[in-house]
Amino acid sequence: NTVRMSTLNRVTLIGNLTRDPELRTVSSGASVCDLGLAINRNWTDPQGQKHEEVTFVDVTFWGKNAENVVKYLSKGRSVYVEGRLQLNSWKDAQTGQDQNKLRVVGERVQFLGGASEREKAEFGGEPSRRKAA
Repeated sequence: NTVRMSTLNRVTLIGNLTRDPELRTVSSGASVCDLGLAINRNWTDPQGQKHEEVTFVDVTFWGKNAENVVKYLSKGRSVYVEGRLQLNSWKDAQTGQDQNKLRVVGERVQFLGGASEREKAEFGGEPSRRKAA
């Protein structure tokens, strides 16, 4: 008898878009959007020195999520992403070497703060404060 262990493939990230998302359509007609996410990690070492590490993650959204990401998000915006890890493997056409890339397939997205001044103005944000002359 073999005991089967349950597995879990779940990723939760909060980060900033590294580029404007672009929508494309695959041969099946499905919408897809690939985006880059920068995730910052800050910590202080035992000597009191502050450190920052940035991890870059590629995320792929499909269908309505892909369309909404392209419609509402742009470079620099903060986003919350839930999804799963997927390993893509291929052979490099030039070198013939096997290549692998781990990416997140986004299943849920929530747009966070960080709207530009233009977007705040368009959507009823507070006007810029000016000093009285």
